[in-house]
Amino acid sequence: MKMIHVVAAIIVSNDRIFATQRGYGDWKDYWEFPGGKIEAGETPEEALRREIREELDTEISVGEKLTTVEYDYPEFHLTMECYLAEVKEGSLVLKEHEAARWLRNDELDSVQWLPADQTIIELLKNTRRDAMTFKDMKWTREPENYRIEEDRAEIATMPHTDLWQRTYYHFRNDNAPVLQLETEDKYFSFTVKTDYSGSNHRFDQCGIVMYLDSENWLKASVEYENETFQHLGSVVTNHGYSDWATTAIPADVKVMWYRFSRREDDYCIECSQDGENFTQMRICHMWEGAGKIQFGIYACSPEDSSFKAVFTEMKVSECMWKAHDGQQPD
Repeated sequence: MKMIHVVAAIIVSNDRIFATQRGYGDWKDYWEFPGGKIEAGETPEEALRREIREELDTEISVGEKLTTVEYDYPEFHLTMECYLAEVKEGSLVLKEHEAARWLRNDELDSVQWLPADQTIIELLKNTRRDAMTFKDMKWTREPENYRIEEDRAEIATMPHTDLWQRTYYHFRNDNAPVLQLETEDKYFSFTVKTDYSGSNHRFDQCGIVMYLDSENWLKASVEYENETFQHLGSVVTNHGYSDWATTAIPADVKVMWYRFSRREDDYCIECSQDGENFTQMRICHMWEGAGKIQFGIYACSPEDSSFKAVFTEMKVSECMWKAHDGQQPD
């Protein structure tokens, strides 16, 4: 069988990946990552820079190698070395392809890929997710005192900060700081470890959050009550009314992992005391949670107190909340 050795560029900008549509040959109209054959005497990186210059009139910087694809087409075997890349100079002019698109993670399945290129889509999705750190998050109501590193976030809570809307208490609190990522990915899980050893005042809390706006959000946390017990719970707020579900746990539990999962506009919250074995806390529907969302971490002290909340072991992954395999939908 004929052997063909090529190189492909996974060109990344912000949270999007560049894809091109073939305008010729047996695979016309299929989508691919731009690149081409490695010529004699070239390294893969040199070949990639040359191919992008010829095909797209653009200079790129070649990053780390993502993977090597081995794929058997009917008439030849393809070896395709795939590298992450960024635009260095130029505007990606289409000289050979008939179309191009910048695709978000959740859009990677919206085009028909060449079979060899299709094999790396799931890897690419997970690689993009794995690259996310606390430093990629953005504040809503930035607190006075905090420290953000790639693998650790510390928040010193401010007195009289909270999230709650109307139900039972008939007040509205909307001033807790939240630190979040933004995505349109409809299927994923977000896991984080929380350490609230310093909480020792009633209602001190920290945990995970999906804050869309003041009247549509959810949160899960451990909320200190007294020296005997504290509340492990979740609050779901749809259209301005909060719904709290909670259970009492011992006051000496000072570390908790949370896993927040999305399946379109339905959500699942789980917790774990060891980071391995997770227990379901809540399944809910968010009426405004079907499109772009924000999710991440929060910490607050509703009364006159303050403590340091510590977040580590953050991970964004494929959705760990699997599709239901029992009764079929109506």
